Amino acid sequence: MKRNIRLKKIFMAALTAVTVLTATGSYSIVNHGAGEVAEAAGRVVKINSCTISGDNVVVNVSASSLPSSDDGKYYLYADEVYQDGTVGKVVATTERASNATFTFPLNHYTAESNLSKKFLVAVKSGGSMVQVSDEHYITNPEAIATKTVARNDHGMKGILPNTADAATFKDLGISQMVYNLYMGDIVGPSSDPAQPTTEFTYNGVTYQFNTAALAQYDGFVRWCSLNNFQLTMTVLNNKTAAGADLIHPLSRDAHVCPGYAMNTDEDAGTQHIKAIAAFLAQRYSGGAYGTVDNWVVGNEVNARTEWYYMNSTNIELNVSEYVKAFRIFYNEIKAVNANARIYTSFDQEWNRKSNPGCFLSKEYLDRFNYYMNREGNVDWSLSVHPYNAPLFDPYAWKQQSQYVNTTLATPYITMENIYILTDYMCRAEMLGPNGNVRNIALSEIGYTSSFGEDAQAASITYAYTMAENNPYITSFILFRETDDAHEMESHIAQGLKNLDGSKKMSYDFYKYLGTAQAATYKAKASEIIGQDVNALVTNRTFLSRGGWFLND
Repeated sequence: MKRNIRLKKIFMAALTAVTVLTATGSYSIVNHGAGEVAEAAGRVVKINSCTISGDNVVVNVSASSLPSSDDGKYYLYADEVYQDGTVGKVVATTERASNATFTFPLNHYTAESNLSKKFLVAVKSGGSMVQVSDEHYITNPEAIATKTVARNDHGMKGILPNTADAATFKDLGISQMVYNLYMGDIVGPSSDPAQPTTEFTYNGVTYQFNTAALAQYDGFVRWCSLNNFQLTMTVLNNKTAAGADLIHPLSRDAHVCPGYAMNTDEDAGTQHIKAIAAFLAQRYSGGAYGTVDNWVVGNEVNARTEWYYMNSTNIELNVSEYVKAFRIFYNEIKAVNANARIYTSFDQEWNRKSNPGCFLSKEYLDRFNYYMNREGNVDWSLSVHPYNAPLFDPYAWKQQSQYVNTTLATPYITMENIYILTDYMCRAEMLGPNGNVRNIALSEIGYTSSFGEDAQAASITYAYTMAENNPYITSFILFRETDDAHEMESHIAQGLKNLDGSKKMSYDFYKYLGTAQAATYKAKASEIIGQDVNALVTNRTFLSRGGWFLND
């Protein structure tokens, strides 16, 4: 959701207890201010697989034609994510051939760890090393997972809470929670002398974590586990003195927003990010603190100026830098808990920008998928926020024609046309490595009651029915249970409760959705809408209006 305010840390009191390629073949350089991305034409060697086998990494390659070579050998380089070309370390060599295999140590938990590095093939030609393959990451980090925890998948109904009211959430039948974690807050010395600093040694380096700040998250994760709420944690990169090295060099200007691009451009920041990802996975994969089943790397990352800020409007640079951070989190977390899901996150602005400084979610998704496929397809998941357009539009079942339609060119993806997105994710090029459609989470959704509680109740019912009838959607996370006074100034009153805690009409509607009593409330919603909600959903009936009012 488009907000320039930082989400509250609500449980402290209650729970304190592309930069790519230099190669043979042609390439072009795209310049845009500070930062450039190189795109290479076809390379003759292809990395077909890069997988962990026991304590080793095995890389299989093939060549469409043999590249010229001074010594008849292939060299396999391991680059850090911020490196490009033949600048990393040679980890293996083999004879040049149409098909070849490299084997070398994984070296996990050592200074030479290869878990989150990228690999490329080079040859020695004319006395210089020349890159002859694209980069490729390890694609099965789960092979070494030591703290795999059974997933707590038991329902799609969820909420992004603003209280620690377990009784309310159980009354609503909530199965899932979403919470935000700020990396900058949890690093560095403990802010409370009574709680000694937590130290974590990873890949030979000892890192400090703020025990006092961690207490908030420890308490919330434990609380979710005790109350049987499946938890999704969204990892945001905020600016703090202790976390200064986590901020990308192109994000260090005076721009203020809740989330900044992660530092995948410098060694200190890159290694720190690896340690944070590994630390979080180890801390929240079973044990005393409970489990985080799902991790979202950044929030609405296409919303550059608001949630994943870099001082560049070059989409290739923005996406390639984000992909590097995503790869780190994916490999480091899956190497601990094989059952964890790692999500990328986009907003509803599919083909229209409300902020010219942001990127379209479709173009960003396409480029993200391109890099993920080119550098080793993995089982990443997708988090989307299909709010109405505009946010305070009260009618989920009948959107304005200027914003929403049923073509791939639709300006916005909302719940009325959510199948445009899920159908798109069924395309062959979007599938996971197992050939399946990726898990799709509606990790933030909400509807205002500012123009009538009946419209809010009907919108929630319609949207939930759309979600439960779509086989690819795994969660439906309502934004909040209680209104926020600041948001209400913009006609956004998305709570199930009023500011005074009294229940709105929508409370009982949401409570009974997904239960044996759902039919009663769907009938009430159908009466408000004027058409049968089940029929609208199953037939993909698309209603549209020409202006603000329902009958325009």
